[in-house]
Amino acid sequence: MQEGRAPTVGALGDAGAVAEQTVNHQRIGGLPTGASTLVLIIQSDELGEGITPMVIILPLSTKIYPAFKCWRVTITARNRLLKHCQVVTDQPRALDRNRFGEGPLATLTAEKMSAVDKSLRGVMGML
Repeated sequence: MQEGRAPTVGALGDAGAVAEQTVNHQRIGGLPTGASTLVLIIQSDELGEGITPMVIILPLSTKIYPAFKCWRVTITARNRLLKHCQVVTDQPRALDRNRFGEGPLATLTAEKMSAVDKSLRGVMGML
């Protein structure tokens, strides 16, 4: 990746990739400046760097809530993803490409992405 240049979605990982994003603000949700959080990229590969500076993501939580399993999908630790996580499908966001670290940390299987898709459509009332 070239210095000072925002990574493309492909460099972060395509849809279904787990990436790390850096929180650049003074404080967000109690996280200090420079802290990192995990996210799942859900944006279509067609919406690349030349089209939008933003990437649509779902945040991940390392706190697993069994009561939320009907709308949050659990991802097991693998590759560079060191802890089990839940995909927080009820909190989609768009983030600037410059906030991402090197990625992807892991890639979801087609089965897990299908579960995320179904969950996201469910929380949006689109089922």
